[in-house]
Amino acid sequence: MGLAHAGPLDKTECIAPAKPGGGFDLTCKLAQSALLDGKYISTPMRVTYMPGGIGAVAYNAIVAQRPDENNTIVAFSGGSLLNLAQGKFGRYHVGDVRWLAGVGTDYGAIIVADSSPFKSLKDVVAAIKADPSKVVFGAGGTVGSQDWMKAALTARAAGLDPKKMRFVAFEGGGEATTALQGGHVQIYSGDASEAEEQIKAGAKIRVIAVLADKRLEGGLANVPTAKEQGMDVEWPIIRGFYMGPKVSDADFKVWVDTFNKMMATPEFAKLRADRSLFPFALTGAELDAYVKKQVERYAKLAADLGLAVAK
Repeated sequence: MGLAHAGPLDKTECIAPAKPGGGFDLTCKLAQSALLDGKYISTPMRVTYMPGGIGAVAYNAIVAQRPDENNTIVAFSGGSLLNLAQGKFGRYHVGDVRWLAGVGTDYGAIIVADSSPFKSLKDVVAAIKADPSKVVFGAGGTVGSQDWMKAALTARAAGLDPKKMRFVAFEGGGEATTALQGGHVQIYSGDASEAEEQIKAGAKIRVIAVLADKRLEGGLANVPTAKEQGMDVEWPIIRGFYMGPKVSDADFKVWVDTFNKMMATPEFAKLRADRSLFPFALTGAELDAYVKKQVERYAKLAADLGLAVAK
């Protein structure tokens, strides 16, 4: 017999369920930096990429082929939970993995061009009521995606049937922002941190509402929430990690304890802010309860908006 089985924090790996450069990659890199900088691991965490089905391929691989890997964590986002709610992860459900840690969040945002006459959500509502055909919503992803849901909820809160809203789907936030500045769409239902980064980079856009429970810190601190403007729409976009279903309780606890300790440090808060994420920290059983509640909420929203829901 050689050495005992490697510990959960040895030869660690983070799977980003997408190509390099997106939100999952950013989530893995946050863990990679924070774990190494804080000396929770002795060798750098490996980041690997497993694109497909906005997380579906990775979810299936972990549950079916790699269920007991105690040193592997997989990035997820609010979008992953929305897909689970709509049955887009095949035969697997929310209870099929171990939800490890939520490490930060972004929030939906309602964005217009600098030159737009819309100064607030009230202006948007008034324009929709006057002539719904004149207000075109742009978003990353197709019907049922996060951006579409944010647009649909905003339209619904404005008294418009979401099925009647004019909607243009783009590959991602960059394309949607370009279309907004070119006047091809009037409203883009994007993400707060992405909008903040684009404004810093010189994009001629304005955020007129954040879909958060209270105002955000930082560059968007003076943008009112949708709720403050009389529309009860909230859209947190959490980022975090899950592990395989057969990871032992003891190994899982090592990871939970490590994330709890790490997320309580000012160093972690700085790394999180550097990646334009807002504070959110839940682990283990508390995260599990939050995730299951979110998936239930998304399923109800999807059903209300006429979309397919997980069986």
